[in-house]
Amino acid sequence: MPKLQYAFDEQSFHSFRSHHIQVKVAEGSWEKQAYFALRRAVFAREQRLLPDNEQDGQDFRAIPIVALAASWGMTDDLVGAVRIYQEDDGSGDSLWFGGRLCVARAYRGHAAIGKALINEAVSRAIDLGCTRFLANVQPQNESYFHSVHWRTCGELTLAGKHHVRMEANLAAYPFMARTC
Repeated sequence: MPKLQYAFDEQSFHSFRSHHIQVKVAEGSWEKQAYFALRRAVFAREQRLLPDNEQDGQDFRAIPIVALAASWGMTDDLVGAVRIYQEDDGSGDSLWFGGRLCVARAYRGHAAIGKALINEAVSRAIDLGCTRFLANVQPQNESYFHSVHWRTCGELTLAGKHHVRMEANLAAYPFMARTC
């Protein structure tokens, strides 16, 4: 019997990226561990913006929101993250901040994950009584935030890097009215 040989070009195979993405609050232990691991991979290792332990005091009160990819109906990978937390600025407003928005490298520009995370973050904060929602954004992402109904309202330096303070147009985000 002749020996079979197969010839193929490895470059013709692309990494699999699920089109089934769910955005939700991180609940299980594995989701929370993967949430912090993705943030570390993006902000500490890839961007070298924050130290390897990029967690801070806000994480104790923040609500972690994640984007999960699923294959064959089973969640198998965490591909995006953002956090939201309430801040008391003394104004009487219900001020919320979003931060540490990141998407896994393989999923950037795929399935609008960043927009879905922003939508969930702002909508969830509104559902919790938010009257003003802010984020400190790296300048290269400013126009992206403009495209999803945010305006620039200042500049600041964080972790030794220039950032812009941005505010969400709350009227552009749906109120979620949770029943449970």
